[in-house]
Amino acid sequence: MNKKQKILKEMAAETTTDKAPADNDTLANRTLPSVLQSSEKQAEPEQKKDAPADFETAMEVSGFGTFNILLLICACPAAIATVAETSTMSFILPSAECDLKLTLLHKGLLNAITYAGMISSAVMWGYLADTKGRKKLLILGYLSNLIPGLGAVSSQNVIQLMIFKYIAGFIMCGPFAILMSYLTELHGKKFRSRIVMLMGLMFSVGNILLPIIALTVLPKHWDFELLGLQFHSWQVFLAITMIPSLLGGILLNFFPESPKFLMSQGRNTEAMRAFQRIYALNHWKPREDFPIKELMNELPSAEKESDASTVSIATIESSIPKEKEAMPSNEHVKEKKPKINLRQGWEQLRPLLSKPYLGLSARVYLMNFAILFGQNTLRLWIPQMFASIEEYEQMHGSAGSSMCTILEYSVNKTQLLKSDFADLETAKCEVVITAASFTNNITVAVASFVGYFLAGFIVNRIGSRIMLTIGATAAGLCGVGLYFSVSSLSTSIIAAISVTMGSISAMSILSSSVDLFPTSLRTMVVSLTMMIGRVGSIMGNILFPIFMSLGCVPPFIMLTFVMWSAAIMSAFLPNTRKMVMK
Repeated sequence: MNKKQKILKEMAAETTTDKAPADNDTLANRTLPSVLQSSEKQAEPEQKKDAPADFETAMEVSGFGTFNILLLICACPAAIATVAETSTMSFILPSAECDLKLTLLHKGLLNAITYAGMISSAVMWGYLADTKGRKKLLILGYLSNLIPGLGAVSSQNVIQLMIFKYIAGFIMCGPFAILMSYLTELHGKKFRSRIVMLMGLMFSVGNILLPIIALTVLPKHWDFELLGLQFHSWQVFLAITMIPSLLGGILLNFFPESPKFLMSQGRNTEAMRAFQRIYALNHWKPREDFPIKELMNELPSAEKESDASTVSIATIESSIPKEKEAMPSNEHVKEKKPKINLRQGWEQLRPLLSKPYLGLSARVYLMNFAILFGQNTLRLWIPQMFASIEEYEQMHGSAGSSMCTILEYSVNKTQLLKSDFADLETAKCEVVITAASFTNNITVAVASFVGYFLAGFIVNRIGSRIMLTIGATAAGLCGVGLYFSVSSLSTSIIAAISVTMGSISAMSILSSSVDLFPTSLRTMVVSLTMMIGRVGSIMGNILFPIFMSLGCVPPFIMLTFVMWSAAIMSAFLPNTRKMVMK
């Protein structure tokens, strides 16, 4: 037993001595990985810092600050210019009635002609924006818009004015659509939704500014001759409203091209310079301190398939000649690019022409057609209605100045002027325009601004579909209310509510479109929705004077019918709020 115990003790001692080194090795093995892990964690930021960055990462590092504030300030005149292009005609119609010998149909055509120009150039501008860039087209669009603007200012008859306004709409369609893309692509995803809201407020500022300018200019009786051409106060008004377009084209020249577009074209060296400029202004540091040194290649998949298997990365140190040397392999891609774009466009459109999106997309198009039919018709005819109300009350007093009486007076006056114009010797046309003619327009514009601002908060609680249904229903009710309006005060209140709810409905239908369709189809759906909505704006402004000549009831039945039809269709849309929550 003793021998056995002694042997067991010796074995235990050997086992203990053998385990000790093993334990030491284990500790060493455990300590070394932990040291390596800590060293890797310390080195990790440097690796991320030096790694190629995508657009969102580079935009986030560039930050938000002085650059973005200056950009938004300089973009405000550009946004106002787009509003002015579609709205100026509605303010000059009462003043230019005698000078241009306008009939009711002429007035409707002048309100609609800009939208006709925008529709005819929509596809062209969309293609150019995706291939030539944002900044160049914005500057070209705003500055070249001055040419038809000067033509409109010098117009001596209604045909000349229509031609130049059509050309102006053809040109302005590009900046109108590109400005939103340009601003959102110069901000990180954290601020992008707020920028969209700010753009809406900029447009509302434009709607307030126009009646203020009209208030100070159009009541003046300016008649003078220059270079053999006759000029009046309404032409001075048109000249002043060209200033935002001039400022927009000049000021945007000081900002870089969209880095998102540059990266999508493989022009990463130029995109890097853009990010450096943004970073330097926002952080008040030298451009060389921009922490990102490389950008990822974000060429579209169609071009990546044609490239070599390796992914090219452009760095700050990359020189322009080197970048050009790397591009010959893509030359055949550039030659095929129009075919690629056409194929991609068809591939994007085809799902909308088949189930399950065919019925849904058709309903969205019809709703926007109806909403803009009613909303833009009333919005663009309101200045004429208020001018007629003010003129009637000055001549006949405010007693019995119902909307039907005002419309009857306006139609009869136009018919009398038309007969007078036929006999130039006895033609006697007088325009009664006072400052009070535009105060109600300012009230309507301010109400729209406040309503748009509040809707941005309410829509998050009740959802776009419910907001759309409520807005279209309320706008339709206001169409009925205008028929029973008996004073300028009640007319201005009802008109303000109608235009505000119509604007909210138009905003809601675009928001619903974003929620109803997948990401790959959203851009196409929104583009088609806006195009068909503009068709509705044209038809509404042409049909409204025709219905006015038929009597008092038809124009208001038309407005109510189209808005309520949109409300009924919106009630059967899928609940986008539940879809988002799921």
